[in-house]
Amino acid sequence: MNRTPRLAVAATASTLTLALALTGCGRSDEAGTTTADSAGSISEGPASGTVEVWAMGTEGELLPELAEQFEADNPDVTVNVTPVPWESSTEKINTAIATGEVPDVMQVGTTLMSGFVGLDGLAPTPEDIDSSAFFPGAWETTEVDGTSYGVPWYVESRVLYYRTDLAEDAGVEAPQDWAGLTNFAAGLQDAGADNGIALQTRGNSTALMYFPFYWQAGGEILDDAGEFTLDNEAQVKALEYYSSFMRDGLAPPVLVEDEKVQNFIDGKLGSFVSGPWERANLLTTAGDDFADKFGVVPLPADETTASFIGGSNLAVLADAENPDSAWKFVQFATDPAAQVDWFEISSDLPAVQSSWEDPALADDDAVAVYQGVLETARSTPAIPTWSEIEHELDLIIEQTIAGDLTPEEAAAKMQEAATSIGTGLD
Repeated sequence: MNRTPRLAVAATASTLTLALALTGCGRSDEAGTTTADSAGSISEGPASGTVEVWAMGTEGELLPELAEQFEADNPDVTVNVTPVPWESSTEKINTAIATGEVPDVMQVGTTLMSGFVGLDGLAPTPEDIDSSAFFPGAWETTEVDGTSYGVPWYVESRVLYYRTDLAEDAGVEAPQDWAGLTNFAAGLQDAGADNGIALQTRGNSTALMYFPFYWQAGGEILDDAGEFTLDNEAQVKALEYYSSFMRDGLAPPVLVEDEKVQNFIDGKLGSFVSGPWERANLLTTAGDDFADKFGVVPLPADETTASFIGGSNLAVLADAENPDSAWKFVQFATDPAAQVDWFEISSDLPAVQSSWEDPALADDDAVAVYQGVLETARSTPAIPTWSEIEHELDLIIEQTIAGDLTPEEAAAKMQEAATSIGTGLD
């Protein structure tokens, strides 16, 4: 998914999918094309008819501009884009799937795929789509129980934003490892920041902020057999390290998200972890000249390099009226050239790896840093129960930061909570 506030809303809303259950079925559209039960292939020739698209938030407002290009290339097709607010999107989609009154194409946040697949709402991805064109972590977000049900549209990941002037005053360089990040935060604080770094400490996005550290320590959420593996040395190590910033006074014990950007601009905050949308927030608030006062670098590594990959996928509905033209629209929107056009329209980062060779991205250092990050970025499991599990993990991490649980106790409770809830794939 996309920006943090929308991600939190959408992830919370995905629990609503657990309240519905139905059996999906295939049916034919007016041209006799079966919409349903196998991946199949996309026909040759131009798209035709009407393609109904639901897109969320900012993307829903901007997508018509890109859709005009598709219509120009396919004179017999009309694309109708319906913007849907993120906060009401899951309930609206659930209702549509239950009644069969669905769009042809739908934007789906990466953390929400499994819920809609569990309702038999999405069609499998045709074999024509080349999975190797996309960042591996992005493609994994389309897969549920070994089958892909969509195509990555745009991606985002987490990096470290820092005040370059404070780093220069402190004589510290961008961190390469965990020890370096601790020293970096301490140096920024010594140079005048009230807090050297800010990390999520409570709320819906805490686990998403934390899990890159667990992956960096060598941890896995699920093993190859699909069993949870959360109680281990990597978890204890990551929890101890993550909590140390708050415990040692390098980070605020409670992050107030609404104050983060202004504190960073004022020099009260030396660094923070966030996604690509934050650059626009900073420049909108402080003005374009502020670009010279901050830098963006990958999160440092421990045993390995890792960050969280989010964004949105494009999926065709199992009950779509015009599935063939719908998949042609998805193909168009995820073509390398269209991905660059979409970046210039929306600032959303391309999910197609070759798009990053375009000067629009390659020549912008603040954007180009994400390419290397996305090559190793990872997603949380695409299982129907993940929202429920993530909520429990948020609470456990919060208790660990507060000192109410030791890292060892927290790791055991994580394993117990996840195992008790299960994957929902049985």
